[in-house]
Amino acid sequence: MNRNADFPAPTLVSLGNSHLEVFEAGRENRGNPIVLCHGWPEHAYSWRHQIPALAAAGYHVIVPNQRGYGNSSRPTKVEDYDIAHLTGDLAALLDHFGYEAATFVGHDWGANVVWSMALLNPARVTRIINLALPYQPRTPVPWIEFMESVFGPDNYFVHFNRQPGVADAVLDAHTDCFLRNLFRKNLPPAPPEPGMMMINLATAAAPAGDPVMSDADLAVFIAAFEATGFTASINWYRNMDRNWHILAEVDPIVRQPALMIYGTRDMIPPSETIADFVPNVEVLSLDSGHWIQQEKPNETTRAILDWLAVRQAA
Repeated sequence: MNRNADFPAPTLVSLGNSHLEVFEAGRENRGNPIVLCHGWPEHAYSWRHQIPALAAAGYHVIVPNQRGYGNSSRPTKVEDYDIAHLTGDLAALLDHFGYEAATFVGHDWGANVVWSMALLNPARVTRIINLALPYQPRTPVPWIEFMESVFGPDNYFVHFNRQPGVADAVLDAHTDCFLRNLFRKNLPPAPPEPGMMMINLATAAAPAGDPVMSDADLAVFIAAFEATGFTASINWYRNMDRNWHILAEVDPIVRQPALMIYGTRDMIPPSETIADFVPNVEVLSLDSGHWIQQEKPNETTRAILDWLAVRQAA
């Protein structure tokens, strides 16, 4: 796998019954940890622009390929990808490095894990920076039932759950096309197409918009998913209702200082209620689509560093 020269070499970190592939920088900055959590269908490599800058600013940067990705553990049971396991991996990662707590940064599904980390392991989280996905208040009924009632059966969250294995096979068979069509920016407005969006992307002949990254960088993502397939990462979606039950009795308020970064061109809208559940949140919007830290790497890195500088000085 040909990575950017500034991207660290991986280490396999044993967490007892599982392991994570971890990319680390700034080891000399012992005592100032920051953990970067990628989304779907991504890779630790999505943080390649932020890692060197954070290390140069004095942070011990810890970037795992999370459970189901890259060379990290890929258990076969669907329930092994629930939010208790995903946040448990992050807590065990802190234990491995000898940290009581860290700053956590998440994008997309990684943001979901970081919000949940703050709920399930609040003492392990000092500050939060999340991109794209705001805090999701618990719905009155389990998540997939709720999403099906609002968005219908072709919504990809619903499809992944109601038709297990169908999308996995299509994405596995068209990995290059799917990722090439997915990682786009400057997308023109377009009406929704019939059918499941991810399958449409995997089989579309002509991509819209502009590529988010170079062919060389995209090749890192393609090689990773050609090696693993998509099922393990999609299993995160197949635990949404299980997560709904796990979080039923958990205090829903995130009390840590938080920065929420939106892309103004993202399909995910800003939350109107985030301050009700994250009272210490600050909100920032960048002129970006969904892949914020890759579309606007310099602006994202500066926003993270500036916010952290103010919070550390406070």
